Amino acid sequence: MKSNHYVQKTLITTIGVFLFSVINSAQAQEIPTSYLKEKIVFFKTNARGPYKSIHWFCKDGEVRDARDPCPENKDDAVQHADYRDDTKEIAKKYKLYFGEILAGTNRTAFWDEDNHQSRLKQYQLNKYLESVDDGWIQRQSQFYRGAIQSEDEQAWGVAFYEKFLPRDSRITNHYYLLRQSLRDIPHDGDSNLAQAMRSESKIIADAYPKFMDARIKIHGNPSVEDIEMVKNFQLKHNDKLSPKLKEEFASLQQTMADFYAPLNVSTLRSQVEQVSKTNETRARLIQFLESYKDTDAPENAVPALADILCVIRTSITDATTGNDRLLLLDLSNAIEDVLLKKTQEWNPDDLTGLLEKIRHLSIAAAGTGLIELWEWDKVKNDLEVHLGNKDITIEQLNQFLQTSRGIVEWSAAMTKATYGDIVDTYTTFEPKAYGFIDDRVRSSVALDLGESVSELGALISKYANISNSIMDIDSQSSVRGLNPGYAYGELVVIEESPENVPIDTDKIYIFQKPPSDLKPVAGIMTVSEGNLVSHVQLLARNLGIPNAALSGNNLKALKKYDGKKVFYAVTEKGNVILKTEADMSEEETALFSKKERNQEKIAVPVEDIRLDVTNVLNMRDVDASDSGKLCGPKAANLGQLKKMFPENVVEGLIIPFGIFRKHMDQQMPGEGVTFWQYLNKTFKDADIMRSNNTNENEVEQFQLNRLSKLKSAIEQMPLDPVFVSQLQEGFKKSFGNSIGNVPVFLRSDTNMEDLKEFTGAGLNLTLFNILSEKNITEGIKKVWASPYTERSFKWRQKYLNNPENVFPSILIIPSVDVEYSGVMITKGINRGTDDDLTVAFSRGAGGAVDGQIAETRLITSKTNYLLAPAREESYLRLPSTGGTTKNITTFQTEILNEKNISDIKNIAQEIRTKIPQETGTEYKGAWDVELGFANNKLWLFQIRPFVENKKAKSSDYLKSITPEIDYTKKVWVKLPLETNNN
Repeated sequence: MKSNHYVQKTLITTIGVFLFSVINSAQAQEIPTSYLKEKIVFFKTNARGPYKSIHWFCKDGEVRDARDPCPENKDDAVQHADYRDDTKEIAKKYKLYFGEILAGTNRTAFWDEDNHQSRLKQYQLNKYLESVDDGWIQRQSQFYRGAIQSEDEQAWGVAFYEKFLPRDSRITNHYYLLRQSLRDIPHDGDSNLAQAMRSESKIIADAYPKFMDARIKIHGNPSVEDIEMVKNFQLKHNDKLSPKLKEEFASLQQTMADFYAPLNVSTLRSQVEQVSKTNETRARLIQFLESYKDTDAPENAVPALADILCVIRTSITDATTGNDRLLLLDLSNAIEDVLLKKTQEWNPDDLTGLLEKIRHLSIAAAGTGLIELWEWDKVKNDLEVHLGNKDITIEQLNQFLQTSRGIVEWSAAMTKATYGDIVDTYTTFEPKAYGFIDDRVRSSVALDLGESVSELGALISKYANISNSIMDIDSQSSVRGLNPGYAYGELVVIEESPENVPIDTDKIYIFQKPPSDLKPVAGIMTVSEGNLVSHVQLLARNLGIPNAALSGNNLKALKKYDGKKVFYAVTEKGNVILKTEADMSEEETALFSKKERNQEKIAVPVEDIRLDVTNVLNMRDVDASDSGKLCGPKAANLGQLKKMFPENVVEGLIIPFGIFRKHMDQQMPGEGVTFWQYLNKTFKDADIMRSNNTNENEVEQFQLNRLSKLKSAIEQMPLDPVFVSQLQEGFKKSFGNSIGNVPVFLRSDTNMEDLKEFTGAGLNLTLFNILSEKNITEGIKKVWASPYTERSFKWRQKYLNNPENVFPSILIIPSVDVEYSGVMITKGINRGTDDDLTVAFSRGAGGAVDGQIAETRLITSKTNYLLAPAREESYLRLPSTGGTTKNITTFQTEILNEKNISDIKNIAQEIRTKIPQETGTEYKGAWDVELGFANNKLWLFQIRPFVENKKAKSSDYLKSITPEIDYTKKVWVKLPLETNNN
């Protein structure tokens, strides 16, 4: 008999299809953090967790009671738990999938291509949370009999991979993700012993804190000796351990024994023999297994293992069936597990051994998907410099170090790029999710590669006299300076997302990744530096804010100094000092006298400003000489470029300073004065407060409150009808169409930008691809108001003597739907010479300027060097209908092609020669150029002087701590490593 309560006919084949087809068609709503936190607590304590009851799910879509099996096609029916209504609602509204049961789930929906494989990644993250938090939301329901049938999950996993692996593009585009997913999705070959070992050790340490030192060893520097360490620890503390803890110790020791077990060649051989005989990789694998001996010295085993990992990756698309590809990926994971053990046993005796270890682990990084194959091809020559030589120079060693350190960073960035978005989402309601990325990195060759690179860095520091002095932390050579400068203030170490963290201008911050709208700070250190030419980096370089990159482990080690007053300095050569206030020398203390700091402010020039010009201007009628007079430098310089490169620059309109100033003479609602009078009274009253010795923080808050009110009022002010009419006519004449039919950029362009000593890059508003007339006119007011935001004001207030004298103009240009865009600096930054070029590009519009991890290159007269590959998976395109569309990319191909690089070199050469000739400028420095490519055509969008902080570069103190380096000094490649420890 069928139960009316449980039996239901639906329009779906399974409950999984229903749940997820609805979700894919709906936009996820804003995440209700408090609600989700409450639900997780409830699920943890609920006997059935996120589930309601168990049912049969029939092939025809019928859902039947658990005791009432499907009458037909029984072999195709599956039995498992149904989700609770609130679990379904969370999935439907927020695209968050808790306690996912694979059996019966639509495989295409699970791949979730439209949402960047979010479902699959969430499944992995759920499994991680279950492993580190005593089952997490399955704490009770893991004992709910029949909720999940392991054999059905296994069968589903096999079918999933056989369905999705045959397409070549999925393998090449998502190699890293697919290999990682095999460790979590049941499919007969899944194994994640490394994660299990760390999770189990964490659980023990949380319950028994005396185990913490052992847990740190297992997490940070694992080795086979850890088995004995754990056994001895348990023997020593056995009388104090609860029965449950004794079980946990037994489980951990078994996991460790399994992980460190010798490679079972016969087992792998049987897997290889399941691969189709026509597959060429099969023969290579059999040959490898016949020659491999687990007793081989690690310096012989690791290169062989790394090579075969690359063989699998490069030839996997030759395997024609999904089953063959699944077998090869499982073999790749199994071989990586062996390599992770062998590399811990490799302790090089001399410099050559260390360089070879780093080189082969870098090869393994390519073989396991941590870096792309093209990235390895670009840098591999840098890691072969020692081969066949008796000695190498400090310069060559330093190049080897920079390249190998880059591979470590790119590897970690691959993990962050793959899982970062979903981890950030989960972290808002489950803080333990934040450990997932670190766990994945530690499960990879990046862990030992990073340690080996740090060892090399320490050796080079000794022989090149380049050393850091960063508290008492280990692996100091992982820290490298980006921008010179010095600072004193409270240290703030932020391990999680910085986006909602209040920023204080007088503090020194260590971020995983800097916030996109960073306010002025005393100093910065970041794990994810973004790129050398982002607005944040340019501001830091311009203003002498010390800036350095460090490793994730460095950040954790410095966490104990959070809240302490510190001194921080970065030299031009890139060495870094970080010490406590108590350790500061008299010279360092004297750097922060009141007189010294006050000398840093500069003035916005206003003497030549033309406020009488109140007509909309054609950009063709403006050139560089009008900068700071009629308009800001964006418009003036782009007008100059239009004259010089008419085919590479779009048309444009300019709303000059005078139109803004004229509008500010209107009455400000509710204040009894004009907008302009209100603005000036704000700064006059602030000066009176200072003369009365009011605390500067109170003065600043007074100004911010007033400016916030002004900003809101400007956004609502009426526009002069004469101005609107001019704007409409300007669109027709310059853009060949009526306003509302041409999507445009509205770019703020103030008189405070690109000053001789202050760049102001990225402080005010740019609106992308605005189409309708209403949005354009409303956008103009928003751009006018943007200099009065907190961030923009604070940067000006900190570095300008007269921040009130800021006038915004607006540059209006038609949108160009570029495929990729970025920044060019006409000199080498941190590497290279003044004759070179530094470029950074990301896909889509607005590339590189907002701190994206961009493809960065040093372009010389003869070649180009990859400094960093892109690691941003989302980007914006500009449809003709206005607005932006978010797109997803992968990293298997480089962004810039050879034609692009040639065009960049040519345009840079013309800029260097033509601008001085045609403008008469005395400026002899480098240029900062924003540009993009559409259909391989180069477009120029902005040019400004590349401003560096002269004080930081000429500081006597920084010079005194900058080492003298003899880059021609040679080091014997057989140098014993013990020498480094004496």
